Amino acid sequence: MSTPHPQPDASRVYRRYLSAILLHAHASARACGLGATDLYALNVLELAGSMTPGELGTRVGLTTGPTTRLVDRLEQAGYVRRVPSSDDRRKVIVEPVGRPAELDHVMADARRRIGELLGGYSPEQRATLFDYFTRAAEAYQDTAEDLRAGGGTAG
Repeated sequence: MSTPHPQPDASRVYRRYLSAILLHAHASARACGLGATDLYALNVLELAGSMTPGELGTRVGLTTGPTTRLVDRLEQAGYVRRVPSSDDRRKVIVEPVGRPAELDHVMADARRRIGELLGGYSPEQRATLFDYFTRAAEAYQDTAEDLRAGGGTAG
């Protein structure tokens, strides 16, 4: 009689996956001379589009001073620019400047590998995965907003 294979601890498997994503993000940022928060801010801008420094700071989780330094670093590196708001001359908008070629180069291998991995799934399996990614992203974003607003509980 064969011994059944133990089931992996789902929580550990998922935490290992998230840790690998964070590790890759930090390594990618370093390879481009950026900090992890800088890379995260660029991703926020690419996904959400141009926004005020205050909106960017809120989304990234920074206060005013660190947000100003973040935008300064990204502007000096040529990744973003500050432009006047079209509807309020007192406002400044941070907008991405193209796609960072160095970052695309650094991330190309991981993107290729993940693409190959996803290509091994059937269309139905990919639909399930993308549904999960969409719903999990919403859950994480909602709970992050709750935590920022003081609605989270410790322990």
